[in-house]
Amino acid sequence: MNKIYLILILLAITTIACNNNKDKSDAYGNFEATEVVISSQANGKIIDFNIEEGQMLKPGLTYGFIDTVDLALKRQQLMAQAAAVSSKISNINAQIEVLRQQKQNLEVDRDRIFKMTKEGAATKKQMDDVIGAIDVINKQINAIQTQNAAVLNEISGIEKQIEQVVSAIKKSYLTDETGGTVLIKYAEKGEITAFGKPLYKIANLNDMILKVYVSGDLLPKVKIGAKCKVLVDKNEKENKTYEGTISWVADNAEFTPKIIQTKKERVNLVYAVKVLVKNDGSLKIGMPGEVIF
Repeated sequence: MNKIYLILILLAITTIACNNNKDKSDAYGNFEATEVVISSQANGKIIDFNIEEGQMLKPGLTYGFIDTVDLALKRQQLMAQAAAVSSKISNINAQIEVLRQQKQNLEVDRDRIFKMTKEGAATKKQMDDVIGAIDVINKQINAIQTQNAAVLNEISGIEKQIEQVVSAIKKSYLTDETGGTVLIKYAEKGEITAFGKPLYKIANLNDMILKVYVSGDLLPKVKIGAKCKVLVDKNEKENKTYEGTISWVADNAEFTPKIIQTKKERVNLVYAVKVLVKNDGSLKIGMPGEVIF
């Protein structure tokens, strides 16, 4: 009877060992997410900031804005300056029209004197004087037109400044461009911020990354784009299974990080591997996970 019990115990141990070897994971690691720190693109007081940690942000929506009074006043000043400079063009054009009319009158006199010269009723000096006067007016017109070009360049420069101010006003509105979950909020409504100062940290938690380390003998199993099984602790005895996709494999080996604990004997050199996992809402940053290739 004792022999029968002994045989049954040995069979049970063998079965457990076989199951353990079957479910043995190939690699271990922790979940990560692509984190982005959103910084201020403007200087001033935060007038409104409707963001809280854990909040899901939608790309393209505005969640606050920074004081733009100074920028608005500067834009008005530049627009008034542009209008004042534009008025110079009207004066310049009026001067040009007067000179052109004088030129037309002189050209009529030139033609008349030319006919009189043929009849001997006018002298060559009179003809030279008229031609000289026309040349002077042409030079005056060219000089004034040069002033007109300078004014146009000045207006163009002011318009560029207005565009810069308008762009700065647009950047004062805190519009999220990435979308995701707010991890950390660095600023509050009423605070003074500056260009480049962090406002909040955001991450897309819909797609999580499980970063694991594998030894060289497992590399033949690891191919970018290949599917794998990801295990996460459901409770003390059960695991929750996800489908993962290998998205990145390190080119160079590195020493095994101390935080990675494997069930088999540790090796000195390993390769980092990233596995992309679709999050159902239960996966968190820093959570441990296992991979079966």
